[in-house]
Amino acid sequence: MSVERFLQAAVKAGGSELRLLPGRRVVIVTPGGEREIQGAPQTAETIDQLVTPTLTPEARGLLAAGRAEWRIEIAGIGPVAAWAERRNGALHAGYVPGGAVTPAAPAARPAAPPASPTPMASGAPPAARPQPAGGGDPAEMEKLFALMIERKASDIHINAGNPPILRIDGVIVPLTDRPVMGPEDTERLLWPIAPERNREEFQRRNDTDFAYELRGVARFRCNFFRDRKGMGGVFRVIPTKILSAEEMGLPKEILDLCRLPKGLVLVTGPTGSGKSTTLAALIDYVNRTRTDHVITIEDPLEFVHENKKCLINQRQVGEHTSSFKDALRAALREDPDIVLVGEMRDLETVAIAIETAETGHLVFGTLHTSSAPSTVDRIIDQFPADRQGQIRVMLAESLKAVISQVLCKKVGGGRVPVLEVLISTPSVANLIREAKIFQIPSIMQTGKKYGMITMTDSFVDLVKRKLVTPEEAWMKALDKATLLSSFKKNNIDTSFAPAEGTTA
Repeated sequence: MSVERFLQAAVKAGGSELRLLPGRRVVIVTPGGEREIQGAPQTAETIDQLVTPTLTPEARGLLAAGRAEWRIEIAGIGPVAAWAERRNGALHAGYVPGGAVTPAAPAARPAAPPASPTPMASGAPPAARPQPAGGGDPAEMEKLFALMIERKASDIHINAGNPPILRIDGVIVPLTDRPVMGPEDTERLLWPIAPERNREEFQRRNDTDFAYELRGVARFRCNFFRDRKGMGGVFRVIPTKILSAEEMGLPKEILDLCRLPKGLVLVTGPTGSGKSTTLAALIDYVNRTRTDHVITIEDPLEFVHENKKCLINQRQVGEHTSSFKDALRAALREDPDIVLVGEMRDLETVAIAIETAETGHLVFGTLHTSSAPSTVDRIIDQFPADRQGQIRVMLAESLKAVISQVLCKKVGGGRVPVLEVLISTPSVANLIREAKIFQIPSIMQTGKKYGMITMTDSFVDLVKRKLVTPEEAWMKALDKATLLSSFKKNNIDTSFAPAEGTTA
């Protein structure tokens, strides 16, 4: 649709203004409040497409400097006052039939602070919920980010009812020298660092994700949420310097995957297992050793890759595209050689990723699974029963490897990844095709010459190299019985484990 059609719908509904805001459906402002027109949420691209034809030459020049106001004539409506401005790289715009442009874009006005810190019931309409106070100085939160770096923490938690809490080497460490925060404190601390689009999203959904950068220090993956005590946030540090594959000690067999002309390579593991760091190292290795076009699709953008030998385009869901599946579908028309899908979170995204790998592209992706065999099961089980046979055949052809990992506390401080690697050999492909996934662990045991390794063997190797304690390995292992048996075969002390027949 065009702006004219949306304006006609707004006037018909008694609206006083039409607003185009990234991440929201087209908004009509009426005397009774805001209404959203049915349809997909607007992206930066769709707003540009709607607004550009309505710009006057003068407005086009003003908008290049940041903000423009102009008037246009719309057939059947008459004079319309318009405004547009760019914030965080995205266009925000509004159209007022017969009216005057407001002094500032409505979306940029700070929301009123909540009358009470107590959250409303989840069934209340978004406009009725308490809104976080806008404005403020981000310096206080930036000091906590700097403290994270100083203390070598991976995460920081901000919650009402607690002081700030760090996660250091996987352990929760409250900052006991800081006061306990109330709901007003968390909002005052968190709200200033949120981009406008995410403020709007939080007000609608009560959670949002974005990235925040301290130039020259680090980037941070940010999540805001609301719970029974009020507004909270969790932040993970993303180092400015990408660890290279060599610094991570990734084996040659994994690096060889970066040289594949096509196929699907998955990096899996639970939240906080280092998947993003491993993927960033692989893309960096590609960037240094190939001359190709790489497209990454992430939510949010984490590690930033500058062009080395490759051309790299990084797209953020919600900011540069509306969804993973839309960006992945569009990527096929953007001449990529390699595509990274930050999260294969729904059936359609998985299906397009497999098709992309089949059509001559190398696709890297992530899933929240705990082992390589369970990853294959998870992909197939997402599909309806009548499609699973076809997906098995496609996956058998396209899947090249699964790297599953967890993080363990390292002896002497820090953390170390424990890797399970499944390489798709003809025998593995046959097992996938014939729905015999349960036999894959046996193939992995005998496939070490191809670079395969089970999680149990990785734990044993790290313990023998004295990088991880036996107890830490046992705590993180899923198959504890098999790990204890391997420890005993390798004369590794198992006195820490409960006696057989007792509950761990």
